[in-house]
Amino acid sequence: MANMRTNLPSVLLLSNRPGRPLAGDGLESEAGVLDEVRAVAAALERAGLPCVCADAATLDELPAVLSAHPEPVVFNLVEGFQRHSEQAALVPAVCEAHGRGCTGNDAACQALALDKWRAKAVLRAAGLPVPDDRLVPPGARLAARDMPRLPVIVKPVGADASEGIHADSVVRRPGRALASAIARVHRLFHQPALIESFVGERELNVSVLQRGRRVDVLPIAEIEFRDFGAARPRIVDYAAKWNTASFEYRNTVRVIPARLSARVTAEARRLARAAWDALGCRDYARVDFRLAADGKLFILEVNPNPDIGPESGFTAALRAAHISFAAFVRGQVANAAARRAAALPESRGGKRGRDGARPSSGESARPVFVTGGTTSVSAAGGSRETRELTIRRTNVGDRGAILTIVEATGFFRPDEIQIAAEVLDEAIKGGDSGHYQSFTLLNGGRTAGWICWGLTPCTIGTYDIYWIAVAPDCHGRGFGRRLIEHAEAGMLALRGRIAVLETSGRAQYESTRGFYLKLGYSEAARLREFYDVADDKVVYLKKL
Repeated sequence: MANMRTNLPSVLLLSNRPGRPLAGDGLESEAGVLDEVRAVAAALERAGLPCVCADAATLDELPAVLSAHPEPVVFNLVEGFQRHSEQAALVPAVCEAHGRGCTGNDAACQALALDKWRAKAVLRAAGLPVPDDRLVPPGARLAARDMPRLPVIVKPVGADASEGIHADSVVRRPGRALASAIARVHRLFHQPALIESFVGERELNVSVLQRGRRVDVLPIAEIEFRDFGAARPRIVDYAAKWNTASFEYRNTVRVIPARLSARVTAEARRLARAAWDALGCRDYARVDFRLAADGKLFILEVNPNPDIGPESGFTAALRAAHISFAAFVRGQVANAAARRAAALPESRGGKRGRDGARPSSGESARPVFVTGGTTSVSAAGGSRETRELTIRRTNVGDRGAILTIVEATGFFRPDEIQIAAEVLDEAIKGGDSGHYQSFTLLNGGRTAGWICWGLTPCTIGTYDIYWIAVAPDCHGRGFGRRLIEHAEAGMLALRGRIAVLETSGRAQYESTRGFYLKLGYSEAARLREFYDVADDKVVYLKKL
């Protein structure tokens, strides 16, 4: 399938099938994906890469589309599905579970960024500046004592492309206007309303691009609000983005590079890269800021799936950086092809690992997914090699190494380790047909991680992740993320709806809780002193 002219594989250009949205906005943004498809297809042709275009209206259609098209790399332009827009975030996981390289950000990053409340919690935890905010679920009210600093802007917590944001979304005092804005989000989007302090008068867009191992912050753009007057809020709302006949569209003008002081420019670049790192971005993304009169910057959001159509801000940033669109597209295919190559075992015949053991193939009637790794660099600057990173079904030969890892973490009491052993034994005994689905992560043939999950009893499509452990000397290499993404892909293939994680509320587990948030899980419940005095049980959920 490789193209001899470029040494890169052929490409499946995948998009969502535009349709009428369920909420009040979205028709123009739905159709906008067709501009992206045409632009990317033309760029692939200029780059000498053969491609096939396909679309899907729902996530359920995606496996059939992938089965019908064997291209090794998927250029992902899926922005949202007709009835479950949020499921677009899962497309990379499904593609990678089918052995394809996928351009753009992974499923965990996209799902996290789509939930503005959780994403801002991660940014805030990383020490990055974000506006003060509150979340109002459907049916709830915002108490006066909980109001962020006025004025505020009211937006759907999980919508994209400025959907649900209009001039009257900005509210300058509590009362009927605020209640109406909140109710509109609840009624049209059936999701919580995010109430956010409306900060600054200037808006900046900072695009970030990965080419191979290099990550570049592109020239900064400012959106100028011309002739807006004092009464009209200076925001890039839905009309400004999509309604070409509107005042807002005609009078929001992109200026790139932005006319900023050297200090603000340097700070915006620093914060954009820090936000990229905090959310675990890859390939390309856009970070949106508000700039206050005193020069302080606030991160509004990180968009890991920005519009890359011909008139988009990201494409304008490429031009300002003197990067052709064809070079950008070719680079994204190269990134995805490299990840796919790293994910495949060097020998499908079962190459022996460093310890001489032959890994099990993991063949079974149930879906089995294999993922892979890359070479990473330690904080000290030394090389930490990750070769033949493979996830396969656990076998009896893994037992001793897994229990050694569980014990070596230092997190578990002896009685908890005994429970881990019992669960592990039951999983090995049951195999692919048992309740416990157990998988082992191998790094160069050596057992380096373990995950065990299964259907929650008396539920339909809810799955518990019972155990996850990574060898202490392998921390910081993304092994835990790979294990959870692998489990989620398995649940998704079995029509899972919800993944559940539980952990301790002790300070020792703070990094664990932050890790779950970063992967798109949200705290759903906290049972006070469940495990012991001053040891809460914290339950995290993620919709699949």
